[in-house]
Formats: sequence, C-alpha cells, structure tokens
Amino acid sequence: MPSNHPVQPMKNHPLKLLLATLLLGVLIIPAQAAKAGAQAPGTKNIGLQMYSLRGDIGKNAANIDTIIAAIGKMGYKYVETASYADGKIYGMAPAEFKAKLQAAGLFALSCHTNRRLAANPADTKWEEIWQWWDQCIAAHKAAGMKYIIAPSMPRRPSPAELQSYCDYYNKIGEKCNAAGLRFGYHNHAFEFEHKLPDGVTMYEYMLQHTDPDKVFFEMDVYWTVMGRHSPVDLFKKYPGRFLVLHIKDDRELGESGMVGFDAIFKNLAAAGTQYLIVEVEKYNLPPLDSVRVSLDYLNASPFVKADYSTL
Repeated sequence: MPSNHPVQPMKNHPLKLLLATLLLGVLIIPAQAAKAGAQAPGTKNIGLQMYSLRGDIGKNAANIDTIIAAIGKMGYKYVETASYADGKIYGMAPAEFKAKLQAAGLFALSCHTNRRLAANPADTKWEEIWQWWDQCIAAHKAAGMKYIIAPSMPRRPSPAELQSYCDYYNKIGEKCNAAGLRFGYHNHAFEFEHKLPDGVTMYEYMLQHTDPDKVFFEMDVYWTVMGRHSPVDLFKKYPGRFLVLHIKDDRELGESGMVGFDAIFKNLAAAGTQYLIVEVEKYNLPPLDSVRVSLDYLNASPFVKADYSTL
C-alpha cells in the first residue's frame, strides 16, 4: 500500500541495462532454478494484492472480471483485496465476489481495510466503530477470507495514542477470533522511523504491546528495508508473529537489488509465515506484465518453497 515516505528513486537505467535486467528475469533465472530443482512456474502457493492493479481496475467497473481472470491465468493462487465499503468488496456482495474468484481458480485470503480512531482517541464514537467492524467482519467472512489487515495508521502518534491503538487492535483481534478470522497490521517505513521517547521504534512497541493471540503482523519486506531495519532480525526477535508477508521491491520483484530476498526466505521458519503476497506499486512494465514478471521471479527462485501454509 502507498506511503508518503520519500524513497529516492533509482537512477534511470540505460536501455541496454534495462534489457539485460529483463533478460535475466525471463531467461537466466528460470534456467538456474531448473538446474536447482525448483518448482515449475505457476506451481507455488503465492497471492497478489489487487492494489497492484488498481489503475486497470479503476478504469471501468466492468474490468474486474477481466482482471480476476488474468490473475488466475498467471498462476496466482489467491488474492488480497483493497476495496471494502458498506458491506461490499469491489462494489460486489461478498458472495458474488467469492464466486468470481472461484471461477478463476482463486480465493480471497485477506483484505486491507480499517476504521481509524478519532484524532483524539477519547472522542471516538465506539458504538459506531464496533457496528462498522461487525459488518466488516461479517462481509469478509462471507467472502471466505482468513485475515483482515489494517493497512496503516497515524504516522507520529504520541505514546498515549499509540497505546490506544494497541488496545484497539487487541479488541478487533478478539472480534475476529470469535468469528473464525485473524486480525493483522501491515507496515510502511514510518513505523521504524518514528521512535518513542525511550528510543523504541513504533513498530517494536506495537509488537510488544499487542497480544500474539489476537494480532499478527503482515510485514512488508520492502518498507521494512526502507525503514533501515532487517526483516530477518525481526523474525528472530519476534518469532511466529509474521503470518503473512508482502513481498515487494522498488518495482518488479528482484529489480532493484535492495531487498535480500534469499536471506528473507531462508529464515521464514522463525517468522512463522504461512502466506506470501506480491504487491507492486511502481512499474517498469504495464501493470499486468509487472505482476506476471514478479510471480515468475518467485516461481523461478530456488530459495522460495512451493508452499509455506503447510508448515
């Protein structure tokens, strides 16, 4: 999901370098993976955050059918949504959305949605908040989802406000658990950049002050690296908290060289990760090609196992 964190863009590649990068992704990496005994393309249990295709989806409401079919044909196994309002997902009743996914060989694993507290948490209208969450949970359960994930929160909360959010997330987690779902939080870079007076980062404070039985963390590995923190170090310090990962790069996966994907994947046992979700926010290619190339990268990478959900 987007962030206002100022990331310095990579310098424009010369044409030859760009072509070489694409060839590496399309030709050399699959060849190396085949020699290493990797799974054939399209066989790994990997999902897509539909926000990656927001432009194509937004051009015309009717595009959603075409987009869902394309995601399934690429070899993605499930999706994460980013369009919930008033009990509907991408403007559809949950059952209708679920049926469209099933027709394409997909299912909805999770969603990004949230209801924030008032600017002053003490002014929050709790009855309205919990009515909203009751409808939200029911809708996503009807769509067959396992997880509801808050995609962001206020960027520079006071210590008291941050604790209010931790308490709030624990309560949402209780409600999700009671309905047979789980609740999680997705990070950007600001959670690592904002520190409390004692020097603890906002992200680690949240890890320490939310109940592991009620709140998990969907680590966005790209934003974690942009926040100058090591995903692997966090996996080891807070084992089992990261049920879902956003696998992301500056553009297509493997494009920047900034994210150590091999080290991340070799340490997923400590993280407790069961599901991988590709998200692409910026592109060298048309969006549909971009998410296809990103999936191909993971399918061809020998360090990515076929399925983490069975661990």
